[in-house]
Amino acid sequence: MRISRRSFVARSGLALGGMLVSPGRGGLARAGESGRFFSLGQRGGRRWLIAPDGSPFFSIGLNHIDPSPLRYLSNGDLWERKYGNSMERWLKDAVAPDLRAWGFNCVGWTQEVVTRGLTNHRHSRAFTHEEYQWLGMPYCHQLPFADFHQWEAETRHPTFSSPEFAEWCDYVAREHCARMRDDPKLIGYFYIDCPTWIHVRPENEWKGPLFDPEKLKTESGRKELYDMATAYYRITHEAIRRYDKNHLILGDRYEAGRPIAAEVVEAAKPFVDVLSFQHFAKPDAVCENLTRWHEMTGKPVLLADHAISIKGPDGYMRHDGAAYAETLRRLRGLPGCIGYHLCGAYLRNETRKRALRDAAEGPDAEAIRAITEANREAAGWMAAAKRES
Repeated sequence: MRISRRSFVARSGLALGGMLVSPGRGGLARAGESGRFFSLGQRGGRRWLIAPDGSPFFSIGLNHIDPSPLRYLSNGDLWERKYGNSMERWLKDAVAPDLRAWGFNCVGWTQEVVTRGLTNHRHSRAFTHEEYQWLGMPYCHQLPFADFHQWEAETRHPTFSSPEFAEWCDYVAREHCARMRDDPKLIGYFYIDCPTWIHVRPENEWKGPLFDPEKLKTESGRKELYDMATAYYRITHEAIRRYDKNHLILGDRYEAGRPIAAEVVEAAKPFVDVLSFQHFAKPDAVCENLTRWHEMTGKPVLLADHAISIKGPDGYMRHDGAAYAETLRRLRGLPGCIGYHLCGAYLRNETRKRALRDAAEGPDAEAIRAITEANREAAGWMAAAKRES
C-alpha cells in the first residue's frame, strides 16, 4: 500500500512536541524465497509467515535464553552435574523439550539482560549457528550492526556515512549471514533493540538521541532524518543480501511506548519485510498500535517483545498467564499481525527477575499452564488455517 506523505501523517496521529512527524518515500520489500525458507503470504484474509513446508505460520516465540543462572554459586554443581558443562546437552535436554511442551514454535531473541544500570546495561551474547542447530527449532537472529538501543549506556552513536560503518556491516553479515543463509529454520534477522532515533532514556541521556527531534519542525530537518535513516537501512540491507538472499529482514524492534519518527519507518520500508515492535502495554493498546502501523504502511507487523507481569509471593515478578492468553487471542484477530514473542526469560536471573523457570529450574507452574493452553489453542488455529489453504 502506498500513501502520500500528508495522508501518512494524518492517519498516524504521530506527535512530537505538538507537531506531527511526517514521512518520506515508500518502496517495495524483499521477502524470503517461498518453498525453501520462511516467507510472507496472505491467506484467509490475513497476513502470515509461510513456513518452508508451505503452511501458514504465526510465530509464537520465547525471548531471552541464557544458561548462566544455572552457574550461580547457590546452585552448586548443578550445571556440571546435570549438563556436563555442555551447551549442546542443555539446549537438547532442557530448553527445546520445554519450549515445545509449552507450545512455543520458535525462539524470538536469545540475548538476556545481565547487568542494568546508568553506567552499563548489557546483554548476553546471541546464540551461534551451532547452538541454533542443537536447539532444533525455528528462530530469529539479531545482527549487531550498531548499538543505539534505548538501554545502551556506553557506546557513542555511529556515523552511517563513514566507510567504517559499511565495513563493519559487511563483516557482521559475513560473520553471521554467510553461515546462516541456507538454514530453513531461520525466520529472519532483527537489527536494533528499541533504537533511539529521536528519544532517550536515563541511561543514554548523556549522548542524546541519534537525531535531534527539534529539527523535525522543519522540512529540511525531516529530509535530513529520512536521508540518514535511508543510508542506515540501505547499507545494512545490502550487507545482508550480499551474503544471504534467502531470509526475511525483520528490522529494528521499535519501542512503541516512545516517539517513533515516521521518516524512519518510511525510510525502512524498501529495505525490511516486517515492522517489529516492543510494546509493554495491555492488549487494547498493543492491538491499536499494531493495527495503526499496518494500515499506514501495508507492512505485516510483529509484536517482537511483550510481557505483562504481576508480583509473586516470593517478591519476584512473574508472568500474568491470563493476560498472555488474552494478548495472544487478540493478536490472532489482527489481519496484519504475524507473531507474538514473549519477553521471557527461560531462566530467572537477578537482573530481569522474571522467567518461566527460576535459577534452579523450578517452574512457574501457574503461568506455564496458562501460556501452554493459549499456545496450544493458537496451534489449533494455525492447523485449521493450513487445512483451509
